Amino acid sequence: MVGRVLLGLCSVPGPRSVRRVQQLSSLRNAVLLSERKRRSLLYPFSELETHLSRQVDQGCFRLFQPSMEELFMAEKIFTPSPRHDIVYSSSAVHIEHMPQLAQPEVCFIGRSNVGKSSLIRALFSLAPDVEVRVSKTPGHTKKLNFFTVGRAFTLVDMPGYGYRAPKDFVEMVEPYLQQRQNLVRTFLLVDGGAGLQKLDLVAVEMCEEFGIPYVFVVTKIDRTRQGPLLTLLLQLRDFIKDQTSTCYAQPFIVSSIQFSGVHLLRCFIAHVTRNLQLSSKPT
Repeated sequence: MVGRVLLGLCSVPGPRSVRRVQQLSSLRNAVLLSERKRRSLLYPFSELETHLSRQVDQGCFRLFQPSMEELFMAEKIFTPSPRHDIVYSSSAVHIEHMPQLAQPEVCFIGRSNVGKSSLIRALFSLAPDVEVRVSKTPGHTKKLNFFTVGRAFTLVDMPGYGYRAPKDFVEMVEPYLQQRQNLVRTFLLVDGGAGLQKLDLVAVEMCEEFGIPYVFVVTKIDRTRQGPLLTLLLQLRDFIKDQTSTCYAQPFIVSSIQFSGVHLLRCFIAHVTRNLQLSSKPT
């Protein structure tokens, strides 16, 4: 199986970074920003598109463009309440130990040090009691960690592949991707500075082989210059168009430190888990 090749540093933000995430995690604070800063925060591609030639087709980068009202609706789903618990549920290393849940499920997968746990913590920043462990040590996540968002959906944090991947990574991940009936979307994270790596291509091949709907998420855009980031996005656009069949056409770009794109990703998750109907359905 292609997953066997995947055997082949998450950073901890300081106090200022944590406070900034807390400030920007709510749309109430985002609306207080200037129009340009707000749009850059909510739709980070808007900062890049002005640098593209008019001859470049930008349509695939704007397939998912929800309204502010829809972003607010998605935020409510990521906000806990007495009748809507958002909690770490359980962990598992084998398919038989995984919780049997009927609600829609999404999973996050990527190379070690891609910023997976940091992004999940940013997504859950409105639920401060949810502990998403982030470590400076590469390959910190060793199990599949399940987080339940009320009765809406479940989010699964998967071990990183590549450096310091768990020895039983293949036995853990392949059965999950193949057999998990309620899995509706896999989020494949790519480091904005490193670009698409060989191990990422193996993960792509695995998703394609199993017929799994997935989407690229480019992380750490705050650490990547605009030129290389644009180049990567154009490469991903062509790659998705020419070499994939189950990948969503729009790659998402995010920063867990500056919080750019996190609101948009929340809304996309709410949509694909059938918890949010959009006024204009994306392609």
